[in-house]
Amino acid sequence: MGKVYANATEALDGILHDGMLIASGGFGLSGIPELSLKAIKESGVKDLTFASNNAGVDDFGIGILLQTKQVKKMISSYVGENAEFMRQYLSGELELEFTPQGTLAERMRSAGCGIPGFYTKTGVGTVIAEGKEVKVFNGEEYILEEGIFADLSIVKAWKADTTGNLVFRKTARNFNPPAAMCGKICVVEVEEIVEPGELDPDGIHLPGVYVHRLFAGQHEKRIEQRTVRKREEA
Repeated sequence: MGKVYANATEALDGILHDGMLIASGGFGLSGIPELSLKAIKESGVKDLTFASNNAGVDDFGIGILLQTKQVKKMISSYVGENAEFMRQYLSGELELEFTPQGTLAERMRSAGCGIPGFYTKTGVGTVIAEGKEVKVFNGEEYILEEGIFADLSIVKAWKADTTGNLVFRKTARNFNPPAAMCGKICVVEVEEIVEPGELDPDGIHLPGVYVHRLFAGQHEKRIEQRTVRKREEA
């Protein structure tokens, strides 16, 4: 069976279930799998855990799933820009596992490589280290971080060929490759699908072996924080 599906709903058909762990690519509003997130919302699944750098904003990205209370837990680095995220966390409605940004990326990448855990200095001596194994290497303390083995990965790329080879565009690559690697099933949304051989082999950012299903769609490209300077008077 081919990997190409007509839309997000079809690509996610038969995969979603309550209580699953989903790894989601994106950073802020850049490179987020918005169409997949919308389809997850419309499916009605609940008690979800998301591993993602952040949760978008209140009405976009994972934020739309927070509004409908479909998310039980977030594994994230940054919780700003989303008032509902902060409200739910502070009120005890949402469980939050803070993870330093580089550690989060490595937890995803490691799982994709079959590595169950790794030691890092990041977080030593802070609340991040609470309850985690500490090991000393060359007189320095390191904490054990576990890989994130997700039930599902949802990511966004710029182009794909029909075998699933992916090309990301500029900063929209961000967390997408490691998120794609760590899922038992990886669903990718792209702007364009081409035939095998049309992508430059040296320009492929993630090989199709990690991709199980993909679809093309129209995406909304928002700017999270627009900053401009006043035009100088002539």
